[in-house]
Amino acid sequence: MERGKRKLRLGDILVAQNVITPEQLERGLENQKGSGRKLGETLVDEQICTERAIAEALSSQLQMEMVDLTGVVIPEEIIKLVPVNLVKKHTAIPYMLHPDNMNVLKVAMADPMDMVAIDDFTIVTNMQIEPVVSTPRQILLTVDKVYGNADVMSVADQYAKEKEEQFQAEEDGAYNEDVNNSPIVQLVKSMIEQAVRQRASDIHIEPMERQVRVRYRIDGALYERMTYNTRLLPAIVARVKIIGGMDISEKRKPQDGRITQIVDRQEFDIRASILPTVFGEKVVLRLTSKNALTREKSQLGFNEQELGQFDHILRNPHGMILVTGPTGSGKSTTLYTALAELNKEDVNIITVEDPVEANINGINQVHVNPKADLTFASALRSILRQDPDIIMIGEIRDSETAEIAVQASITGHLVVSTLHTNSTAGTVGRLVDMGVEPYLLADSIVGIIAQRLVRRLCPHCRKKMAANEEQKELLNTDKSEPVFVYEPCGCSKCDMTGYRGRIGVYEIMRITPALKRAIAKNRPAEEIKETALKEGMRTLRISATQYVLDGVTSMSEMTKVSFDI
Repeated sequence: MERGKRKLRLGDILVAQNVITPEQLERGLENQKGSGRKLGETLVDEQICTERAIAEALSSQLQMEMVDLTGVVIPEEIIKLVPVNLVKKHTAIPYMLHPDNMNVLKVAMADPMDMVAIDDFTIVTNMQIEPVVSTPRQILLTVDKVYGNADVMSVADQYAKEKEEQFQAEEDGAYNEDVNNSPIVQLVKSMIEQAVRQRASDIHIEPMERQVRVRYRIDGALYERMTYNTRLLPAIVARVKIIGGMDISEKRKPQDGRITQIVDRQEFDIRASILPTVFGEKVVLRLTSKNALTREKSQLGFNEQELGQFDHILRNPHGMILVTGPTGSGKSTTLYTALAELNKEDVNIITVEDPVEANINGINQVHVNPKADLTFASALRSILRQDPDIIMIGEIRDSETAEIAVQASITGHLVVSTLHTNSTAGTVGRLVDMGVEPYLLADSIVGIIAQRLVRRLCPHCRKKMAANEEQKELLNTDKSEPVFVYEPCGCSKCDMTGYRGRIGVYEIMRITPALKRAIAKNRPAEEIKETALKEGMRTLRISATQYVLDGVTSMSEMTKVSFDI
């Protein structure tokens, strides 16, 4: 009956549109069996095709309009037509009335052949439904923006009023038995889901004098997304403590925990940090997708020359490769991408991390545990007895770790690690300061990559303008020539921020014989930098300047990442 109703099956459409091959369809159907997932979800999960490719194929085959919901503003009267639970159930959202017929409602659907959904919308609205194709991700993101968590908040407010007495007697722990109460569970869950869909890397839940503020860090900048009644804070914090495996009764000490949550069928590893502040405990949740750290190297933002240098450094059979930069500059992503590139059957790769940020098949990963005397240094000593070919050290923090890493790289291992320094040349001095002999350092280092992340300008609303004298000077361009730069504006497609996404800015130092000599003689950082520039290195400032001239990023982003360089 289902087939008769639909007439066309998704698999047949995708094969007919050359999106997938019959063999890939067979594989998808095989993987779908017993999983409870739809075929489209399975094909996307198995990376056989993308959500957009499926939507375009449906649009073409069914001769239906395809809508980009990113910048669509849905009128209030249309929002009120359909309850949010129905919208979420069918992954479909009504977004406008037909311009020629006010009794026809256009509904963006992930599956425009779902007759049950169309029937439900028809009954609820008492209108004729015109299905329009969109991707599940866009629909869910629009649902978050349009409906927010209003349904959760109404229940949460009711919960706050009912529990006011318990909150006032907080030191007695009277509210603890209620932290699993459905509204709070739903509130925390929906907060994480919305953050993921808005591409946030962190969630900040901050107690203030009269309210609780929730901010999301998107593309490196914090944006306020909602505020709650201050009476809700203890229940939210207690819920986070429960799912993060922390001590619910401890309110005076900082605590750390880990949470795993599946959002839109994708697993997220969430690091929770709780810190007591003047007005209560502040919670920061760092969101990491299991898949986000392992990318194709072409997605990192290397230009052709940088990609060649990156590949050349990775081809070294032994030596030390260092990735440097401040916290949040994408070092882990670069490291994991390098490891994925080196991960072959004939090599033994062992990592020592604090914490293990993503699990990679075929790699042995060790989690540092100082309480059990498993520090970076002690773990490294044990790892060297495990016959490794490649060792990844999460971070070189002290002289002992630095010395073992250098020794390991000299004795025939490839060591990759990170360090918190500002530039490639400064990294050498930092390791010497840690007690590593310059002649050993010259022998061990094969490449240093310094990196930063800059926000990409939104291509839909960026504004072209002529650069002034000061800007030309910063860009190091000829003052007599006209130079154009782009500045952020803000539109509905970028949430009025002017930016969408980020891209890496790199400074790659390949250690040539001339640089080896300079390092061995313990030359100052400035001299090492001069030598590297002669050997063809492009500084962070040069790379960021090129992005500005190409219209990829703005002047303010460039000065942020290369202010002191």
